[in-house]
Amino acid sequence: MQRFEKENLKILGDRIKSLRLKNDLSLNKFVFKYSEITTATWSRIENGVVDVKFNTLLKVCESLGIKIDELLADLDFNYISDDE
Repeated sequence: MQRFEKENLKILGDRIKSLRLKNDLSLNKFVFKYSEITTATWSRIENGVVDVKFNTLLKVCESLGIKIDELLADLDFNYISDDE
């Protein structure tokens, strides 16, 4: 995985965790109450260790009550390969 991809996944995960914590619920309680995603998957997303599928990202946004463009704002999509 390229360096920028890892950085973006970490930023995205931190952002998702921050939004979840605004609901003042633990990960388990939040996922049980608001999401179709498993707790394990949600945890991996928040920790930035999984490359999120688009449909999963849409489910995350629905669970958090935000639009996808809000979640992805300010992420760096201009990758330069580390191999170059």
